[in-house]
Amino acid sequence: MKSRKDFLRQSAMLAAGALILPSCMSDTNNTSDSQEANNEASVPADTNIGLQLYTLREIIGQDVPGVIGKVAAIGYKDVEGYGFSSKGGFWGLSPQEFKALLDQNNLVSTSGHYGIEEFIRTDSKDELQAIIDAAKVIGNEYVTVPYLSEDLRTLDSYKMIADKLNVAAEMCKTAGLKLGYHNHDFEFADLGGGETALKIFMNNTDPELVQFELDLYWAVRSGNDPIALFNEFPGRFAMWHIKDMDKATPTINTEVGSGSIDFKAIFAGAEQSGMKRFFVEQENFSMDPYESITQSFNYIKTELI
Repeated sequence: MKSRKDFLRQSAMLAAGALILPSCMSDTNNTSDSQEANNEASVPADTNIGLQLYTLREIIGQDVPGVIGKVAAIGYKDVEGYGFSSKGGFWGLSPQEFKALLDQNNLVSTSGHYGIEEFIRTDSKDELQAIIDAAKVIGNEYVTVPYLSEDLRTLDSYKMIADKLNVAAEMCKTAGLKLGYHNHDFEFADLGGGETALKIFMNNTDPELVQFELDLYWAVRSGNDPIALFNEFPGRFAMWHIKDMDKATPTINTEVGSGSIDFKAIFAGAEQSGMKRFFVEQENFSMDPYESITQSFNYIKTELI
């Protein structure tokens, strides 16, 4: 049986543009039937490691081209944007300008975090359509909902939001996109009788249109086992956020591989998860942010894929 590292090395030798399954999702040779079945899960061999740009939120607005250039120089190939608005674009750049910057640095952006609360609250589709249009320009595969305000975190609101996610997902489908939802810890809170926001969303959204981006840190911090979640909701976590939990202070993040989360065990469950993309994210730093994301990148590259 080939090791994951051997598999990845061989994949890099394929002709340019060839698509393979991520090394963390399969160690064995696939039959033609399984290759066809998993075609949607295939990704370019050099785009496995992504970065959520919110990680660099303190500096990206000061020099977008400089930050993007440094991220690319570290070795990241996929970046997940955040903060877009129809008026301000991406940190003052239009979608076209941001796409050109990504192209200049040989980067892709398979997912973006986009706030859709205006649509959730009012049914107005204007900003949502602007988001979808921007995501198409950028080349996103997923329009990912990053957060819900506190006043929306009720049992009745979650049921309403699930319906809205389906509607938004239909709009995304028309544009050739899918909708994603990124969790924090509140989605795991017991609403009574074992009901949670995550279960409401899972059970009331179309699995063909709505996928989930599992933030592994928030899942673990809320007392959940990611592997158990993969088994409970197989195939629904198309994306992951990878950030580690500080051993001494679990309420803060640390560099991937230096904390208390067992990522090797989690990566072993990637196929059950349905994972296609993953993004490093970190919100707290005890070192220079570029050194931090370099350390996380190197750990993932050498130890996990």
